Amino acid sequence: MPNPYAEAGVDTAAGDLAVELMKSAVAATHNQSVLGGVGGFAGLYDVSFLKDFSRPLLATSTDGVGTKVAIAQAIDKHDTIGQDLVGMVVDDIVVVGAKPLFMTDYIACGRVVPARIADIVAGIARGCSETGTALVGGETAEHPGLLGPDDYDVAGAAVGAVEAGSQLGAHLVQDGDVVVAIASSGLHSNGYSLVRHILSSRGVAYTDSLPELGGLVGEALLEPTRLYTTPLLSLIEQHPGAVHALSHVTGGGIAANLARVLPVGSWVEVDRSTWQPLPVFRVLADMAGTPIEDTEGTWNLGIGMFAVVSEAAASDVIASLGAAGLPSWAVGSISTSEREDLAGFEQGAKGVDGGAVRLVGAYEG
Repeated sequence: MPNPYAEAGVDTAAGDLAVELMKSAVAATHNQSVLGGVGGFAGLYDVSFLKDFSRPLLATSTDGVGTKVAIAQAIDKHDTIGQDLVGMVVDDIVVVGAKPLFMTDYIACGRVVPARIADIVAGIARGCSETGTALVGGETAEHPGLLGPDDYDVAGAAVGAVEAGSQLGAHLVQDGDVVVAIASSGLHSNGYSLVRHILSSRGVAYTDSLPELGGLVGEALLEPTRLYTTPLLSLIEQHPGAVHALSHVTGGGIAANLARVLPVGSWVEVDRSTWQPLPVFRVLADMAGTPIEDTEGTWNLGIGMFAVVSEAAASDVIASLGAAGLPSWAVGSISTSEREDLAGFEQGAKGVDGGAVRLVGAYEG
């Protein structure tokens, strides 16, 4: 008997197979707090432990991967994009000092290809396992006619918890605090519309090989987003009171994201000479014929996170991060002294009336 839904382009059997292929990866993220298995209408998570909190606060974040998925689709490599999704969502939660608890994902596609969906979800599951986050649910939706057969997009949301009074933020930042930069692994998941425009205008294909990028262009651009949650939670625990604020360097670039976590009236000059942007950023800027400084509001240029820490603890924080595999360095100090001239400073961002930040000096190399 004909299946009208299949004739309309929706293959429910393929969706069921995709779930079967991803079940073991998803289950591997579950802990004793997760109730039920894969495939329920809603994920259940036991939060009885929050009764031990004096005043528990829930933290939540949602995001996607942006047009980086276009590169994954172009070279048919889908096993890393899920880690990008986890990084973009969960590493926003740790910024307030919260521990992520659970996450859900959403994949919209033009056609369900079970192995492809399973690859995407396997990447999400690996990222969740690395950050201690349970993947408790998700949805794969087939949108024939709206998306091309090989097109897809991914999004996710997560929830974490922190004790009131232990959350990080601008309220803790003080005069003299040191701004510590924490290295990125590459572009992470921001600014890919600019990347794609640059490559297109130069006639460079993702399947081309560029020695300066170390091989295939597409593979270099799919370098997964570094995950910071686990080492940062350990840092906060190891150095009580030392970490005052964290900033995830995502959309908006370097100065704007740091300004969001600083108090109104404070300012800092970030010294470019303290680091050398990763090669991928220089190669792309050279292709565009643009000074690399002009990309500071789009790309992270080698800084994936900032930690604003007490001056006394700065050296120990940098050493601890390095021991955890996160190269880190001091880029400036917070000042709360009155400054009349704020020309060239980014002052707050994304609706936040924060501090003022500008980049000064010249990059290494």
